[in-house]
Amino acid sequence: MLEALYRTARALPLGRSTAADPVRTGVVIQPAGAEARFALRVRDPIASAAGLPLDGPINSVAGDDRRWIARLGPDEWLIGCDEAEADHLPSAVAADLGERAHAIVDVSHRNVGIDVSGPLAAVALNAGCPLDLGEAAFPPGAATRTLLGKAEIVLIRRPGSEPRYRVECWRSFATYVHGLLAEAALGAGPAERIVRR
Repeated sequence: MLEALYRTARALPLGRSTAADPVRTGVVIQPAGAEARFALRVRDPIASAAGLPLDGPINSVAGDDRRWIARLGPDEWLIGCDEAEADHLPSAVAADLGERAHAIVDVSHRNVGIDVSGPLAAVALNAGCPLDLGEAAFPPGAATRTLLGKAEIVLIRRPGSEPRYRVECWRSFATYVHGLLAEAALGAGPAERIVRR
């Protein structure tokens, strides 16, 4: 029997706004575009599956902006990829894992991403997040579950010289999280207040 895969078009709860910092706060907040996301659980992981590393340290992220994997626990990963890969990634992961017991669940409709960047991005995030986001405690390539205000999030720090973060939250919290970040950005700036040493 021929199997046909159909993807339901996803409406983005925050729209498709462009990145901007009109009041020069030093923080740019931008809703992420539509992505496919998967929750992967496997107890005894191999080094990689579907080209994604499974052997990285806990609380780390690997990959780039188009395809990434965050290891959130000893047997738990969050994967993000282009929607064009959404129908093929689970079968590629399953093929590489073989007979190993695992679960890969499409959570694309549950999760929403918000990108936060700029020199004062950590200051804005710390308005609602209790983590130490300094270079030593949360360096580029770090990822973890935490809270932002009253919402549970996954916080990812992208590699690079400029601070860039991804906040992954549940769709029902997206407006709240985006609003909290926007208010925090106003309190963090203007960028001229940055102390240079």
